[in-house]
Amino acid sequence: MSHFDDKARAWDVNPVFRDRANQIAAAIAAEVPLHTGMAVLDYGCGTGLLSFPLRDRLGTMTLADSSAGMLEVLAEKIAAEGDAHMHACRLDLMTDPVPAQRYDLIYTSMTLHHVPDTEHILRTFYDLLLPGGYLCIADLDQEDGSFHGIEYDLHHGFDRTTLGALAHAAGFAETRFRTVFEIVKDRAEGPRAYPVFLMTACRA
Repeated sequence: MSHFDDKARAWDVNPVFRDRANQIAAAIAAEVPLHTGMAVLDYGCGTGLLSFPLRDRLGTMTLADSSAGMLEVLAEKIAAEGDAHMHACRLDLMTDPVPAQRYDLIYTSMTLHHVPDTEHILRTFYDLLLPGGYLCIADLDQEDGSFHGIEYDLHHGFDRTTLGALAHAAGFAETRFRTVFEIVKDRAEGPRAYPVFLMTACRA
């Protein structure tokens, strides 16, 4: 997590990160019937860029990440806002015990491609949801590895059909996909757009 720890203080300054979070938040609000009674888990929350635009429409919010640097910045932001219903916690669902709390909504942004075992995390998300709860995953469409570069050895985005099938295998009743953002990076051959999808799934 040192990569994210090192970048935490400058994270919110990046306009692409802010714009991406706002677009994903708007898409979640369009896909899920949000209400202030919802208990929410933002997994891989970073500095909370996705949760802050949604907080007035939700109930108790658990913002979880495994980066101490990101959580330090997030805790400062929550304290500055005096927001009693947002709570930061350190959590890695690949190694830590599963929390006892259950949620009405779990969302995660640009985190899934950093998780080694997709099937395991989807099953864990399912178990953490209350019946009728929603899972929203925003991440990269499958790409050729040029987004992070050759040194990155986990997932190079996701094929939507394959990810939807994994969600069904984990127990989710239905999945919906929509493109919510494009990250444009300069490459030797010119600018290249990397689409970001939102997958919405529901636990029956």
